Amino acid sequence: MTKTIYPTLLQQKASGKKSFAVLIDPDKITLPQIDVLVELSLQAKVDYFFVGGSLVISYQLDEIIQAIKSRCDIPVILFPGSSSQVSKYADALLYLSLISGRNPELLIGQHVISAPMVKQSGLEIMSTGYMVIDGGAPTTVSYISNATPIPADKNEIAMCTAMAGEMLGMKLIYMDAGSGAKTPITEGMIKKVSSVVDVPIIIGGGIKDPEKAYLNGKAGADIIVVGNAIEKDPNLIAELSAAIHSSNITV
Repeated sequence: MTKTIYPTLLQQKASGKKSFAVLIDPDKITLPQIDVLVELSLQAKVDYFFVGGSLVISYQLDEIIQAIKSRCDIPVILFPGSSSQVSKYADALLYLSLISGRNPELLIGQHVISAPMVKQSGLEIMSTGYMVIDGGAPTTVSYISNATPIPADKNEIAMCTAMAGEMLGMKLIYMDAGSGAKTPITEGMIKKVSSVVDVPIIIGGGIKDPEKAYLNGKAGADIIVVGNAIEKDPNLIAELSAAIHSSNITV
């Protein structure tokens, strides 16, 4: 498979262009709902679909990705919660290493187990430093990872963690307050991290409205990910996309 997504992300970052990713949890969507979601995303010029979840128990990952791919050309990027969430039908995979925690299984252990399968998948693999930030409520990712999130007001810890991830060779930094977060990541934290790393920054968790999405882009986020709010109201896609794309920064 031609590896084009990461070079595109680097180009967009260099030019100050912001991207919008719609997060799809395979456990929370049906095949009939995909038609509506894809149509709204095409109209709104959504940049990416992220597919995955902390717990995927529906066994329809391949089917959902194939359904999306048959309906549009929007790239599908796997956002796996475990080594079993790999599908050859996607375009790329975020190879997540939980750099904010101290659980060796999610730092490197699961990667050793999944490496042969991931290598054979033919997917574009993007090593990603994954940072869980406290969103004010217990989240599935915190429970599953058995890791304490970075406190929401500890910008310096987030900054140093992201720096370490980049220097260890991570191609992306993903800061996540978790699905269902009460409070999203602050613009202050995003600015701190953005000021010290050169790789693209992904922000997700607790983003419920276009204003917050816009401010995240202005603060330095390169890709803004929204899932829960769209599950509740798919019509938010158009407003979120417009807000994110209007936060482009002229370089």
